Amino acid sequence: MQKRLLNIFHTLLESFGKRNWWPGETEIEIIIGAVLTQNTSWKNVEKAINNLRNDNALNIDVLYKMDRERLAYLIKPSGFYNIKSIRLMNLINVLYDDMSGNIDDLKEIDMWIIRDKLLRINGIGRETADSIILYALNKPIFVIDAYTKRFLNNHGIHGGNKSYDELQDLFMKNLPHDTYLFNEFHALIVCLCQRFCKKVPLCKGCPLERDFMV
Repeated sequence: MQKRLLNIFHTLLESFGKRNWWPGETEIEIIIGAVLTQNTSWKNVEKAINNLRNDNALNIDVLYKMDRERLAYLIKPSGFYNIKSIRLMNLINVLYDDMSGNIDDLKEIDMWIIRDKLLRINGIGRETADSIILYALNKPIFVIDAYTKRFLNNHGIHGGNKSYDELQDLFMKNLPHDTYLFNEFHALIVCLCQRFCKKVPLCKGCPLERDFMV
């Protein structure tokens, strides 16, 4: 399995090039994006983040003191803005109260302790927590999302009945624990699924056509 996964990674990298994920200039912007991207397109997330940027609100101190209704208004383009504003404020409160708003301090903590802390926050699930850990904190954890599940199912790597943690273990037990590798591989899988590995796969011309159902 390790050889197959690494072959897939190198084939996708050669075909699509580096994806330069996650979009965001700062850690807090990446963290916010990980929450806002739930159940919406990235285009909508960008609009919400631009609203926050124009309001000088891409800052933990500012967000911590912000009225929730104001935050909901600013992130409205991301959809489900009332729910997301609550989730985002829950997260910001933990970062501010436990870490004094210093993300560098958070980076010094063991990855699994951080994960447990994030998963205790109402509204923060595994995918969101792991995206924050990988992309904002630069720690080697593999993110599983709907694209990853589809890719694994379409290529016969699993039958579609595995849990999030089981799918994550598939990657983390068969690949070197390298932040760049996990970052790039997940981004490449997303690119693959957006272009070829759709719900109805477009296998012709796919860089992994030979791998299909091997």
